[in-house]
Amino acid sequence: MKSYKEFKNRRDRLATRIGDSVAIVVNAKESIRNKDCHYPFRSDSTFHYLSGFPEPETVVMIFGGKNPKSIIFCQPKDELKEVWNGFIYGPKQASKEFLFDEAYPLTEIHKLIPKFLKSKRIFLLPSSKIDNILSPKWFEENNKLREDLSEILDGMRVVKNGFEVNLMRESADIAANAHIHAMKLTRPHKYEYEIEGEILNQFFKGGARNPAYSSIVASGANGCTLHYVENDSQMKDGDLLLIDAGCEIGSYASDITRTFPVSGKFSSAQKAVYQLVLCAQKAAIEKVKAGNFFDDPHKEALKIIINGLIDLGILIGSSDEVYEKELYKEFFMHRTSHWLGLDVHDVGKYSSKNNPSVAVKFTEGNVLTIEPGCYIRPSDNVPKEFWGIGVRIEDDVLVTADGHDVLSKNAPKEIHELEAIIGTSSA
Repeated sequence: MKSYKEFKNRRDRLATRIGDSVAIVVNAKESIRNKDCHYPFRSDSTFHYLSGFPEPETVVMIFGGKNPKSIIFCQPKDELKEVWNGFIYGPKQASKEFLFDEAYPLTEIHKLIPKFLKSKRIFLLPSSKIDNILSPKWFEENNKLREDLSEILDGMRVVKNGFEVNLMRESADIAANAHIHAMKLTRPHKYEYEIEGEILNQFFKGGARNPAYSSIVASGANGCTLHYVENDSQMKDGDLLLIDAGCEIGSYASDITRTFPVSGKFSSAQKAVYQLVLCAQKAAIEKVKAGNFFDDPHKEALKIIINGLIDLGILIGSSDEVYEKELYKEFFMHRTSHWLGLDVHDVGKYSSKNNPSVAVKFTEGNVLTIEPGCYIRPSDNVPKEFWGIGVRIEDDVLVTADGHDVLSKNAPKEIHELEAIIGTSSA
């Protein structure tokens, strides 16, 4: 039996922060794919963070104050439904296994809401929909009592403890192995979706039942489309292949990008752009340490990429001019980082609440991506040998007490490492 003490500890921490109030989180509903078939269910990230409970349309209430407690409302046991859809916990077992103080059938929530929430200040997420699950009439009549739960929970979720870091490290290891497997199988004339299938197979073999997001397997000019997910082109000799793929373990995500030549050897132009992005990424990673600002890695990466693109003749002008006029955005148009955790683009502020122009500072336990890139579309202003080159290199980085730890370091990214491994599998 799994231990759900970690989730109870989170509920207890939240209870101390809300005072004599109640926090309410609602799990997602199942989503219909077509007719009576559903998409595979995944719990809402915040609901999972506070409960670990895996069933849809479930409500958790966490009470602070002098008598803190947590209550779960879930589907009642139903043997007929279990024949069709599998095991249902029911209130009694949900309370025992997931360490709730009280548990009730969801069918009783409308009757019990007035009793439990009378005169209570209520914390909800901004995205919470007060639908029939939560007795909308009662909430309409007591709207003045509502507060924003994300102000508290986002601050909790953005700092990972050892339990969470271990899951993210495992997720990164599985994803790194999948990237290595993909490199070994890559060769001209294969299709992008063949490589995507191999990546998903490796996720499953490693114990990661779900990808963290739709995998990007982009060859040639497709690599210049940031969120390319069609993955249906045939890879050609001379192409680069950009793979952005991660998986989930315990609902915690990894997010890794590697770029390498389909044929196994970089051309001189590809090598120049790749090495530029790699240098920018390494320098950005060095800026990840407690006390530094969130935008320090981006500033460092941007400085290196601007100077490098000028040296290659891709950008014209001084570095100051290119920066001030934002000319670099034609080739590097995204930020270098985002928070990572239960969501690929995880919750957490990027700027100070009191001064939005000032970035937040890193603290021990933060996990973020470092992913500079360079995307060169055909243009009369760019030397032709660089046309269609898209490079992104992305790692998952933990802020530690004395610096940082690259969780995804097992995925090769040095040029000599890549050229030694690409296409080496006979499969």
